[in-house]
Amino acid sequence: MNKIYFEDRQFEKIDYSENPLPKGDYERCTFLNCNFSSSDLSDLVFLECEFRDCNLSLAQINGTALRDVKFSNCKLLGLHFDQCNEFLFSIQFEKCILNLSSFYKRNLKKTTFSNCSLQEADFTQSDLTGSKFDRCDLLGATFMDCVLEKVDFRTAINYAFDPGQNRVKKARFSLEGIPGLLHQYAIEIE
Repeated sequence: MNKIYFEDRQFEKIDYSENPLPKGDYERCTFLNCNFSSSDLSDLVFLECEFRDCNLSLAQINGTALRDVKFSNCKLLGLHFDQCNEFLFSIQFEKCILNLSSFYKRNLKKTTFSNCSLQEADFTQSDLTGSKFDRCDLLGATFMDCVLEKVDFRTAINYAFDPGQNRVKKARFSLEGIPGLLHQYAIEIE
């Protein structure tokens, strides 16, 4: 079966939960106010695409290629980014809800998460070198065996992880965030 190729197209206000997005490659396409909730986006290729005001909650993204893709003001509940195609994987998030999403073992070097909710997100064994969590809520997010070198947590809130179980060299934290790094010691900071 031949794949369809879409370039420089804009898709607006389409409900793909009822009518699936055609299988193919999408380059420099923009998706505006589309619903992909519980859709099967497996094995699609998105290159330099942007998703704005979209709902991708619980979408299946097995083998999906996300290469230089930006999500703005999107709802991405429970997405398994760990199942995406690893080749040239590159994503950015602004004002997104990523609660319960998984980034397990994902290379997220220099990824920006800006004004996002990442509650209960799983970053276990991810490489986040040089990434930034700008004004993000990390309540219950899991950081275990991660590379967090040079990660900027200064404006993030509600993070709690053991620096001894992650590589944190030159990571940046605010004074208010220090209790989240010491929670495992059950000490009181006043």
